[in-house]
Amino acid sequence: MVIADRIPSPTFPADPAEEAELDALTLGRRIRDLRTARKMTLDALATAIDRAPSQVSMIENGKREPRLSMLRTIATALETTVDELLRTDAPSERAALEIAVERAQRGPVFTALGLPRIRVSKGQSDETLQTLLTLHNEIERLHRERAATPEEARRANAELRATMRSRDNYFPELEAQAVDLLAAVGHTGGPVSHQVVADMATHLGYSLHYVGDLPHSTRSVTDKRNGRIYLPTKQSASRDSRSPILQAFASLLCGHDEPGSYAEFLRQRVETNYLTAAILLPEKDTVKLLTEAKNLRRISMEDLRDAFAVSYETAAHRFTNLATARLGIPVHFMKVHESGTIIKAYENDAVRFPSDALGAIEGTTVCRNWTARTVFEVEDRFSPWYQYTDTPSGTFWCTSRIEKAKEGEYSVSVGVPFSHVKWFRGRETTNRAVSLCPDETCCRRAPSNLAEKWSGQSWPAARTPTSLLAALPTGTFPGVDQTEVYEFLESHSPR
Repeated sequence: MVIADRIPSPTFPADPAEEAELDALTLGRRIRDLRTARKMTLDALATAIDRAPSQVSMIENGKREPRLSMLRTIATALETTVDELLRTDAPSERAALEIAVERAQRGPVFTALGLPRIRVSKGQSDETLQTLLTLHNEIERLHRERAATPEEARRANAELRATMRSRDNYFPELEAQAVDLLAAVGHTGGPVSHQVVADMATHLGYSLHYVGDLPHSTRSVTDKRNGRIYLPTKQSASRDSRSPILQAFASLLCGHDEPGSYAEFLRQRVETNYLTAAILLPEKDTVKLLTEAKNLRRISMEDLRDAFAVSYETAAHRFTNLATARLGIPVHFMKVHESGTIIKAYENDAVRFPSDALGAIEGTTVCRNWTARTVFEVEDRFSPWYQYTDTPSGTFWCTSRIEKAKEGEYSVSVGVPFSHVKWFRGRETTNRAVSLCPDETCCRRAPSNLAEKWSGQSWPAARTPTSLLAALPTGTFPGVDQTEVYEFLESHSPR
């Protein structure tokens, strides 16, 4: 059996938006510092570069990053060089303090708490700014401390999502793996049958064995010593029977070793799921179908699902892989439990998901007015639900479906900014909602008439999730009983 070289682990850079914001803040403070040092007013600099004072103010406040041609003009007006303006260090200790405060106010702590921004000005003392920054850092530290063990998982999730966003959720090395494997078993196009999947396992040197005593914490178990993949005899009605097989040898194709950290475990899971979808919905065929649909202005998740005989969630996931890189469409994706809790999410279209102080999205509650929540109120579960939602960051169109699992019902939603809805079926919908979240008056605070009547007069018994007080599962593969797996392999190993 030949396994491809291990795919390099992606690095986890800081959020590109944060890096750009930090550069813009530093650049703006340097321009302001040089202007005041030369005793030049804001109006004078604006006149010198032929721009409105308001535009110069936005540049100095780090809210707009000027183009290179504009930087040259500014550098000439301030009698300096572009290289000097682009230095990454703060021009002074005071400027460094102001930048730190501005960055804190634009970060997840202020957003999660719904705090208004404070305008940083020369009239504020260093002590005031330092106090504000210290309070911010202490709140962030308390959030991290309160998270305890799950903090690692939430931070790893946030970092992984930033990596996926930086690559538009498109991984060409995994696409190439899928193409090679499909070619190796003679697949020429169309849906990938269960027999083709079985042929892939044989090609890789593995035999499939269906058993009734698979460890309860696993979907499959691979015996690398004897070249066997064990699968359950009973298949879940909500799961594709091909996926467990593909996921089992996808890890082998990716060259995964036993994960040494939770971040690595999450990365491996993303790669495995990506490769599985890339095999079930081959890139060439999927892009062809989506391109034709885009030209006809009728892209539909249902059509993609039906064309390749996959679940709606798999089709939606695959669309996010290819939408931006191959179709030029920014997109967001959400899987939300019926309780309103976000299970999975991805975006590169500037939609603002709710997040905690660590920047983590998973586990937070989505706005009641978003498509991912309103779809639960729709009686017709056979037709797709379309909706426009006006938010503080723009108007977004979404299409959503309900899927069932043993944990309850979930909505799976795909959305795009208003400017890209022209490519999709369902754009003519009249369903529209307004979301002001994270403003509490949007949907988190009860209407005043109800609050006045029932405040202090109700005592609901909360249905506490079993995972709420549980520590993050430990072990090489979180949540898996390793002893149970070893005993299983020993009992099934060929004699």
